[in-house]
Amino acid sequence: MKLEGRCMKCKEAREMKDLKIEKTTRGTFMARGTCVKCGTRMAKILSAEQAKQLGK
Repeated sequence: MKLEGRCMKCKEAREMKDLKIEKTTRGTFMARGTCVKCGTRMAKILSAEQAKQLGK
């Protein structure tokens, strides 16, 4: 699974590694992972369709 998110430390869009899709308490989906360059934790809000494509 490959997904890009914005790294707050690098200040650039980066690919996430160790990606996990979670359902939030509001019922939406969120992808959590780490930046491939600096290792900072990253998160991205997903639509239900995107989460379904990624395997949740």
